Amino acid sequence: MTTRRTALAGMGALAAMLAAAGSSAGPAPRPPRKLVRPPRLKTGDKVGLVAPAGFVPDRFGIDELTATVRAMGLEPRLAPNLQERYGYLAGTDQSRAAALNAMFRAPDLQAIFAVRGGWGSERILPSLDFAALAANPKLLVGSSDITALHMAIAARTSLPSVHAPNVSSSWSAASWEPFRRMVFEGDMPAYSPAGGPENRLVPIGGRIRTFRPGTARGPLLGGNLSVLSALAGTPWLPDFTGAILFLEDTNEAEYRIDRMLSQLALSGVLGQCAGVVFGQCTNCTNPGDGYGNFTIYEVLDQHLGPLGVPAFQGAQIGHIAGQVPMPLGIMAEIDATAGTIRLLEPVVS
Repeated sequence: MTTRRTALAGMGALAAMLAAAGSSAGPAPRPPRKLVRPPRLKTGDKVGLVAPAGFVPDRFGIDELTATVRAMGLEPRLAPNLQERYGYLAGTDQSRAAALNAMFRAPDLQAIFAVRGGWGSERILPSLDFAALAANPKLLVGSSDITALHMAIAARTSLPSVHAPNVSSSWSAASWEPFRRMVFEGDMPAYSPAGGPENRLVPIGGRIRTFRPGTARGPLLGGNLSVLSALAGTPWLPDFTGAILFLEDTNEAEYRIDRMLSQLALSGVLGQCAGVVFGQCTNCTNPGDGYGNFTIYEVLDQHLGPLGVPAFQGAQIGHIAGQVPMPLGIMAEIDATAGTIRLLEPVVS
């Protein structure tokens, strides 16, 4: 394992050098976009609840999902496969794709909410009807494994989507209030460091770690690192030229974060970006490695510091309570020193 870790660390350093070399003059200007914004949500709107990855274990879980959506002032329509079980998936690939396509095509639905993540969204990408989604613009809302759908929508359509808690996740005020303002009111929230609750002279929780200072503007693209890096080299990953890349992950050892960032560097993604925000990496430690290991912050610094673009870690994005909603495809400005993200345009019409 030590030999493998050493080799992976060397590969990560090489990947960062290659990405930095490819971006020495800065990312090329992004081509003009013509974004198609879905209508803003309003009280009483019907929204689809889908399970493109894992299933809902029992009917009590369904009750909780529908209660959450109704508390938002919306009326849920359940996909038929929510409780289907095919291994760890909510039905076969054909069943999950068909359920999601039906939601895309339904003209009376205003948005689509994922109920949970897990794994499986990537498996159904070739079977999805993106033409139907483009013809019936509606927001897709979700996170974690839903990153695969966000990336495919960005690659295949001109629609924005929203990386936000899945319906089964914790919708605290820190998540709900900016989401409500964003999709019901057409507002453009700005995010600042959350800070920590500790009773200490210098709080550690919520601390911003700046790998390269400065400000940058570009369309937001990103999501879960594991899912996004697995799409490298496929036609389902959008163009990251001039984009603000945001990433997060959970339950991944440091060497695996190193490996996935190396994949994004070697595939050219990191070198295309105008800026990078790494949110939270929850439980991203290998407890058996002790002092022979890189910390997660060293791994991020090795990959993001040499890029030559503003980059920081610590935004409230990830597998955490109170994660903030991030609209994909929407122009934003980041300040890597202050650790702020400011939306520059609305996600809805």
